Amino acid sequence: MSSFYSNGKLLLTGEYAILDGALSLALPTVYGQSMDVSTTATNSITWNSKDYNGNTWFKTVLTLSNNVFSTETKNELSTRLIQILTAAKQLNSNFLSNFKGVSITTRLDFPNNWGLGSSSTLITNIANWAKVNPYKLLDLSFGGSGYDIACAKHNTALTYKLINGGSRCVSPVCFNPQFKANLFFVHLNKKQNSRESICHYNANKQNLATSISQINTITKQIIDCESLAMFNALIQRHEHIISRLVNLPTIQHKWFSDFKGSIKSLGGWGGDFVLATSKNDPSAYFKSKGYSTIIPYSDMVLA
Repeated sequence: MSSFYSNGKLLLTGEYAILDGALSLALPTVYGQSMDVSTTATNSITWNSKDYNGNTWFKTVLTLSNNVFSTETKNELSTRLIQILTAAKQLNSNFLSNFKGVSITTRLDFPNNWGLGSSSTLITNIANWAKVNPYKLLDLSFGGSGYDIACAKHNTALTYKLINGGSRCVSPVCFNPQFKANLFFVHLNKKQNSRESICHYNANKQNLATSISQINTITKQIIDCESLAMFNALIQRHEHIISRLVNLPTIQHKWFSDFKGSIKSLGGWGGDFVLATSKNDPSAYFKSKGYSTIIPYSDMVLA
C-alpha cells in the first residue's frame, strides 16, 4: 500500500489580488488530507472518501479503458474526480499503464465545509501518486493561483507570488509572531464558493497596481511584525485595500462592529475562516453571535 499526505492552507495576506501577482503570505495548517492506495484484482478503481469522523461522504467505482475513465455513478463529484485523473494520465502516460485495479481511501482531518483545502490536498496527493507536477495538475483541473498547492507541500509559512508567464515564486519564511497567543481563527459557518468570489473580484477590481504595491509592502511588514498593535494596524489597512478592490464592506464592519479587537478575512470574503485578534480569549463573544468554532493560532498553523 502507498500512502500520501498533504497539508491544508490559509491565506493570511493577498486574498484575490494573489491572482494578479500580489506577494502573499500563506500558512500550512495542522489539518490536511491523507490518501491510501492499494492494488486489487478488480480491474476497477474503488474510491472511498471519508470525513474527519471516519464516515464515508463520497464513494464511486471507476473503470479505465483505452485511457478513458468512466463511472456509472455520474454526479458532480465523480465528474471532478475523472477530470483530475484524466489530467494526471495526460501528464504522465505511464500512470496506471499496467492497470489491474486499485482501492483508494482518502481521509480529511477537518470538516468538509471548513475551506482548508479539500480540493488542493486531493490534487496534491493524486499528483504524488501519479508522479506529476501538482501545479500542472491544478492548471488542467480546478485552476487557481496555486498557493494552496504550495501549502500542501511545505511545512512552514511561505510567501507566494505569481510571475508573468505563469511561473510561481514560493519562498519559505519564518513567521512565528510573539503575540500568536492573541490570534484566533473563527469559522463563519459556511463555505465560500471560490469561483463566484473570483468572478466578483474580476468584475470590480480597479486601481490594481497601487493596491498590489500596498499589499506587497504589508505582507513584508507582517512577516517582521513584533507587536500586536502593529499587526492590528497592518491587517486593518489590508482589509480596507481589499474592501475597495472587491467593492464589499469588511467583515468586521458588516458583522462584528462591536468586537474589541481586529478581524481579518482569509481568502474569499464572506465565508470559511476569519482571523480575530484579541487580548483575551474571544470565544464567549463569538459563541454569543452563533459562531462556535474558534481555534487558537497554535492549534491551527503548522509550525
